[in-house]
Order: sequence, then C-alpha cells, then structure tokens
Amino acid sequence: MSDAPALSGWFAEDGTHRYPLRVYYEDTDAGGIVYHANYLRFAERARTEMLYLMGFRQKEMAEGSGDVTGVSFAVRRLTIDFDAPAKLEDTLEVETRIVDIRGASFAVAQVIRRDGRVLARADLQLVTINRAGRAVRLPDPVKAAMETLYARQSASSPP
Repeated sequence: MSDAPALSGWFAEDGTHRYPLRVYYEDTDAGGIVYHANYLRFAERARTEMLYLMGFRQKEMAEGSGDVTGVSFAVRRLTIDFDAPAKLEDTLEVETRIVDIRGASFAVAQVIRRDGRVLARADLQLVTINRAGRAVRLPDPVKAAMETLYARQSASSPP
C-alpha cells in the first residue's frame, strides 16, 4: 500500500484539496511563531501535492517526460492576509480551491487553518510557462482535471 495519499493530503467531497502539516522549529522565528514567508512555502507544498493527486508531477512536466511536457507554473500574482499566528508544533491544514481557469493561467484560493480557525488566506494567479519562460496555454489534460475539480467546488458552493 502506498503512503502517497497520506503524504499528499486528500480531496474533500466538495473538490477542495486538504493538506495537513506540522509546524517545525525551522518554520519559526526566535519566539516560536511561524515566520511570515513560510506560509507561502506551506501553500506551495499544498498546491504541489494537489497536482500530484491529480496525476501531474511537476518535475516530469518541466523535464519533458509523461503526458504533459515542457511546462511549469509560475506565480503571477499573490495576495495574502494574516489573521492569527501559527506556532511551533501546531498542526495546520491548507485548503486549496480552484477559483478560475483561463487559457494560460488559473487562480486558486488557499486558506491555512489550525483547529478550524483561519490563520492566513492567500489568493494566487498562476501562469503556465514553457522552458523559455514564456506564457503558454494550459495543457489539455491539466485543464480538464482542473475543470472537473472546479465543477465539484462550484456545485457545492452556496449561490
């Protein structure tokens, strides 16, 4: 039995991706509070694991092996709001929701929680780039998988 699903988090019934993590000493400042830039690392890990569960390996995509080749994702825009601090040894959950899909880009909303309490919210727009760093269209298999999740998320959201 593979431990990948446990390491990669899971998809909830509503299509959101849930990724658990523990705050380590290396994530904190001298006061035991998570350093602000590390929330971005937590969010990046969650997005990577979401793609992993969708069947897309970023290394394979970038290097040119597998079904989707020669592309990667770059953050084009990011806003983050901090509501409360995370601390050493906290257990957190990062929720990732796809909120928009376009030709070459997609947007996600990510929420980092501890015991249900929102600690930080991040809204990101990511663009698909080729090896030369130029924007290219989302590969069809990636777009189709994201559209499936988006439809599940939209169906479960209140009007």
